[in-house]
Amino acid sequence: MTAATPFHDLDSYIALPRMSGLTLSPDGTRLVTAVATLDPKRTRYVTALWEVDPAGERPARRLTRGAKGESSAAFTPDGDLLFTSARPTNGDDDEPVPALWLLPRDGAEARVVAERKAGIGGVRVAREAPVVLVTSDVLPGAKDAADDERLRGLRTDRKVAAMLHDGYPIRHWDADLGPDSPHLLAGRLPSAGPAAAGDDEPRVELTDVTPGQHNALVDQASSISPDGSTVVTGWTRRAAAGDARSALLAVDVATGERRVLLDEPDADLWSPVISPDGAWVSFVHEAHSTPELAPVVTLRVVPLAGGEVRTLGAGWDRWPAEAGWLPDSSGLVVVADDDGRAPVFRVDLASGSVRRVTSDYAAFSDVRVAPDGRTAYAMRTSYATPAHPVRIDLTAAEPVAARPLPAPAPNPELPGRLTELETTVADGRRVRAWLALPSGDGPHPLLLWVHGGPLNSWNAWSWRWNPWLLVAQGYAVLLPDPALSTGYGQDMVQAGWGRWGAAPYTDLMAITDATVARDDIDETRTAAMGGSFGGYMANWIAGHTDRFRAIVTHASLWALDQFGPTTDGAYYWRRELSPEMALENSPHLHVERIVTPMLVVHGDKDYRVPIGEGLRLWYELVSRSGLAADDEGRTPHRFLFFPDENHWVLKPQHAVVWYGTVSAFLSEHVLGQPVAYPEVLG
Repeated sequence: MTAATPFHDLDSYIALPRMSGLTLSPDGTRLVTAVATLDPKRTRYVTALWEVDPAGERPARRLTRGAKGESSAAFTPDGDLLFTSARPTNGDDDEPVPALWLLPRDGAEARVVAERKAGIGGVRVAREAPVVLVTSDVLPGAKDAADDERLRGLRTDRKVAAMLHDGYPIRHWDADLGPDSPHLLAGRLPSAGPAAAGDDEPRVELTDVTPGQHNALVDQASSISPDGSTVVTGWTRRAAAGDARSALLAVDVATGERRVLLDEPDADLWSPVISPDGAWVSFVHEAHSTPELAPVVTLRVVPLAGGEVRTLGAGWDRWPAEAGWLPDSSGLVVVADDDGRAPVFRVDLASGSVRRVTSDYAAFSDVRVAPDGRTAYAMRTSYATPAHPVRIDLTAAEPVAARPLPAPAPNPELPGRLTELETTVADGRRVRAWLALPSGDGPHPLLLWVHGGPLNSWNAWSWRWNPWLLVAQGYAVLLPDPALSTGYGQDMVQAGWGRWGAAPYTDLMAITDATVARDDIDETRTAAMGGSFGGYMANWIAGHTDRFRAIVTHASLWALDQFGPTTDGAYYWRRELSPEMALENSPHLHVERIVTPMLVVHGDKDYRVPIGEGLRLWYELVSRSGLAADDEGRTPHRFLFFPDENHWVLKPQHAVVWYGTVSAFLSEHVLGQPVAYPEVLG
């Protein structure tokens, strides 16, 4: 009998520490990561900052202990640590908002250096100057910071939540856009030393460097030049018929003067990063799609002063997702999905050539390069381990494995093993997948789990969609990358573009066939599951095959003609979801053919896939499916509804309910072993 792991008990699972993010000091001697743990009531996660030794010799040590948690860590040029925290700054703060704190490098107590009624986030610091850049929300009618505070107080006192819009969109993911919107504010950092006797502690005087705009900076990244004089930011530009695109703007920090660095009517320009020498800006260029053509994503650079744009990695058939400059500005380190992994690559500025750096079967993020350019640090993850800090040798001629650093928490023991498999489909494409297997010979029941996106890949650990909880219950969990998946080249994306019900579906069935052909898989006990686009595929599967005993669909697209205009970014989906595409690929048109019990899961605050999709799916299942409600209103279908969750299920105890409900539903229909649903459901 295998010893119990944290995945055998949901309470133990949600209590596992979760690491994220990485920040490197200017001299390369200090690394800081964030660790989220359960609060004493076990109802939310609280994040603390921990220091990790870059040399890998000393154990990690905790730096902060605020009851509300800390985030947005950034080092100053002098090596002091900035972060945001919603700690009370005086006795009258009933609901404190995040303020900007400074933790001196000499070990003195942390102190507040800036605060705003709207809160502060997104901290960035100039490389060579004591200039800090932050984000904070501003009401459009506010004349200054004092007036912004007055207007907020007025709305609070009169209990007004109404918003008046004059443009599109009005929502984003799970947030209502308005009445305020994010702005960039800059200021000079105070000295870390103690204030003179009798003096107030020095504060950062923040100045709005992006006034006069509304919602242009929603979900946009920005970068500050080494000397602190210029900010380059993504900037949403509105267009006719509710359309939008992302441009790059350069902002003079001293004057607030803005100039368009780059703007293309048929592309989105994302994630600008200014080079250490201040000469270049790297960015991700995403060509707009059409109903027939998938988007093309490339890495490009443009002079900060403006000028000719260059594409790096020409002929490199991968999509860059995260880029950072080498210290001498001779090139960049880039992360991109690749064959079920997300390695680190090195891109030369002069030649544009691309070379793989890491050999790990893993996905990397938050890559930070040491000042000498010989070493990088990153967070590494895979379906074998959650995110943890590692050290990467940048000098090796061939790809090398990263070395783990002493982390704040150990990697949890898994209840099984991870392998991979692949098959070749009719058009000659290779379709591969991860397969998480329980211990023992089997044969094991199989759960097909379809990823969301759809432009995505199963390559990194997820706390929300974690296969090991089902593996602990005896299931083999298949995590395939069908057509539309990233990391396999442009042809793989194009194969499913505008044809969601074709190649993605047939790819999934082909890799499932290859899996159930194994001796350790029981092809008579199978289920399918997915969230978001994976939920769409679960719905499509339900209407096109009866091979599965149960199907779980989370935050799923059901009626494509309804989804397109009601999602938070209809302009994006209009480029792909033509009326013809929606008619050919909408699952709701096949509801009468559904004869498999379905568990529908949806959150009321989901703006990406609005609740109307789940409500319509549920009604049509109970009224028109092959398992419609009988004369007494009974049906094997179930609907798990979260009134206060969004596209994901984020609250710890709701995660327990989600996994507990999924487990009970699968056990009843796949294993033939009815078990109780979570008690807290009443």
